[in-house]
Amino acid sequence: MLSKVSTLSPLITPLEMRLSIQRLRHQLGLVQRNEALLLHAGDCAENFDACTHENIAAKIGLILSFSVVLLWGSRKPVIRVGHIAGQYTKPRSSSTKKIGDREVLSFRGDNVNGVYFYSATTLNHVRVLLSSGFASLQSHRPRDWSLSHVRSPALKKFNRVIDGLSDALDFSSAIGGRYEEGGARSAIEDIDFYTSHEGLMLGYEQALTREFPIPGGPRNVEPPHAHYNTSARFLWIGDRTRQLDGAHVEYFRGIRNPLGRGRVTLLTRYGVAKVDTYLAGHISAVQKSGHPVAWICDPMHGNTLTSSTGLKTRNFGTIISELTSCLRIHTECGSALNGVSLEFTGELNEEGFSVTECLGGSMELSEEELGLRYQAFCDPRLNFEQSLDVAFLVSDHMKRVRLGTEAGGDDLLYSELGGRMRAAKTQS
Repeated sequence: MLSKVSTLSPLITPLEMRLSIQRLRHQLGLVQRNEALLLHAGDCAENFDACTHENIAAKIGLILSFSVVLLWGSRKPVIRVGHIAGQYTKPRSSSTKKIGDREVLSFRGDNVNGVYFYSATTLNHVRVLLSSGFASLQSHRPRDWSLSHVRSPALKKFNRVIDGLSDALDFSSAIGGRYEEGGARSAIEDIDFYTSHEGLMLGYEQALTREFPIPGGPRNVEPPHAHYNTSARFLWIGDRTRQLDGAHVEYFRGIRNPLGRGRVTLLTRYGVAKVDTYLAGHISAVQKSGHPVAWICDPMHGNTLTSSTGLKTRNFGTIISELTSCLRIHTECGSALNGVSLEFTGELNEEGFSVTECLGGSMELSEEELGLRYQAFCDPRLNFEQSLDVAFLVSDHMKRVRLGTEAGGDDLLYSELGGRMRAAKTQS
């Protein structure tokens, strides 16, 4: 199969690859300098059955909605990177697991035989969506974001943000005119969106690695060439394959995709119990090294647990606690948190309800409710409503920093979304 893949066309065309990688590298430079934010989000593991218009559109739509809330609070560009069109492989801590009294092989993802086809199909549909006005906020109007799930009266302040966003978008639309009626595309409508996955299967990644000239050189001079991984723009090395003398690090060293000196993104995933112990020291070590990096918080992978009903889940309050700890520690260290990496989904079931995989949030999802719409293929994901909770929290923090009114421990959103879960944190 790999020999066949190596002869197929790259998933991302040579010209598109070279120009988009160049652009992404520049944008990640802005993130490193705290002039932009990175949103890295999607499923823990994609599956072939989810390659449908509804699921793809729901995921892209949630990423767009989340990024607009961040943009509103921070007034910074948001670089959108989705776990999509290739996140079909999962590393496992153990090669086997127990189901009842049987020991079976651990599931490693839908990565056999169909990866190229489903990646290409998904990527093509993402392109079509983004080139046909799907990114227009006329299609994702904030006033359509139902807050009926919000059970805390204090969190109704979300409505004020939505009203402000809607008014700003109405004004922008009135000035520029609608695109389909002859107006220009807005800055939000004509967006950059980058695909991403963990570069775990080296044979597959190597089969889709191609050599292209580097753009931007002087005319009439043969440009230097570089190797590009054409399966995605942004790949990452996971926790289990980051050994400095390992094959994965050696492979990533040789490609021009955003990895390496001056283009490094660090995704921290300590877990709420360890973030205070380790993050400050790691920030200090990087600062002393002089290497520019983008710091991204992954508040999910270190906070997975098994519920009393036996379902793998995560506690929203614990996720929020690690995220707010990262924000605080970076500030104390003279650093800045440059973005967030989340596992979330906007998908709905046949009745139009969100998934129920993570506990808590403003909808106060309980353990007894997890089984209602538990659809996790691998790790549990935040649903649409819980994802917007995170977006509002981070946006509110960014706004306070921007206006110089950053609050302390009495911050309303923290106390409503995160502070209430301190007891859960203690129990874990």
